[in-house]
Amino acid sequence: MTKRIRHRDWRWLALWWHHFFALWSTIYGQTRYSIPEELKQGSVVGNLAKDLGLGLSDIFDRKLRVASEAGKQYFSVDAGKGELVVNDRIDREALCGQSASCVLPLQVVIENPLHLYRIEVEIRDVNDNAPKFLSKEKHLKIAELTAVGARYPLETAQDLDVAPSVCCLCRWSLKIRYSYIELRWKYEILMTTLHVFFQMICL
Repeated sequence: MTKRIRHRDWRWLALWWHHFFALWSTIYGQTRYSIPEELKQGSVVGNLAKDLGLGLSDIFDRKLRVASEAGKQYFSVDAGKGELVVNDRIDREALCGQSASCVLPLQVVIENPLHLYRIEVEIRDVNDNAPKFLSKEKHLKIAELTAVGARYPLETAQDLDVAPSVCCLCRWSLKIRYSYIELRWKYEILMTTLHVFFQMICL
């Protein structure tokens, strides 16, 4: 009796593995594309049909479709050319924040017979956000007898773009405007209140 039960268990296990490998055989290796963010609608990502070894007739006959794992459908297939195209504007910062890597996974499904393809589209950062200071003005009080070369720390500008992609050269300058001067007689220190404005020019 025990031998029969063990024999049945092995049969069920063998059957399970058979179905597992049958399903796994329908999932093909990954194809990866890389595009910059902010491409216009209709921009070509890649020739999907060619890269997957499919003919244009397969797009219609086998009901090829693309599904995004991110929820929003950023891409679609041009059935006439077999190309994967941008379906909607992609803002990398909104999608992936400050993450060093930004990849959108896609599932390509074709029928008769059923095959699944996994596609990855890497979204590269472009320098589309100008650095900004948290405050537009910085108020400093500098004594008259302050030594030449004295330094005053200033806040750092915040840049939403990922650091490695920054390719512009920024030059910083200060505009100083005297708003008023307080005179204090005798041994009191002469104080000058300045308004310092930040000006940034990106080349």
